[in-house]
Amino acid sequence: MNPLKSITGTIVAGIILSVIVMLFFKDGASHPVGLAVWVHALAGVTWIGLLYYFNFVQVPAVGEALAEANDGGPGPAAINKYVAPKALLWFRWGALATWISGAIILAQYGILGKAFMLQADAAVIGVGAWMGTIMLFNVWVLIWPNQKKILGLDGKTHEPEAIASAKTVALMASRTNTLLSIPMLLSMTAFGHGGFPF
Repeated sequence: MNPLKSITGTIVAGIILSVIVMLFFKDGASHPVGLAVWVHALAGVTWIGLLYYFNFVQVPAVGEALAEANDGGPGPAAINKYVAPKALLWFRWGALATWISGAIILAQYGILGKAFMLQADAAVIGVGAWMGTIMLFNVWVLIWPNQKKILGLDGKTHEPEAIASAKTVALMASRTNTLLSIPMLLSMTAFGHGGFPF
């Protein structure tokens, strides 16, 4: 049985390989903070990867598909019906897992409060944590509810004006998250989380 023939098999095989690495290298890979950082990075790659996919690939592709629909093109139906709901599922839960695991890491280091209060030795990571918090809010309060309207996932019929408004809100929140992701990632990777030594 080839685990690469299913997404579940692929993920399980990746986890098993990770456990082997943890058992072989006992230099911190299996430390509780190390595990939280691993989960944080894995969830964050999922979240931000999908954020970039939506902004750099799906939104332009749907726009092109809409433009070509009048000329006999396929239109955006396949993306909106089959791709977007699955991507949004991983996107919103990836966002939540990233935020929770980040808060756990800050708590394990004993700087959760200091980070959110932007105190000296935790200010840079705190800026990243605040940006991540704003981004999480945007995902769950602005993007997801409006995408449900746009894609008809809420089981209701909406007027074209309501859908147009939902598209604007979702797009602006998504673009805000894309903008914030750049300095957020800088804050998360800043030298020793104490800033930059210049």
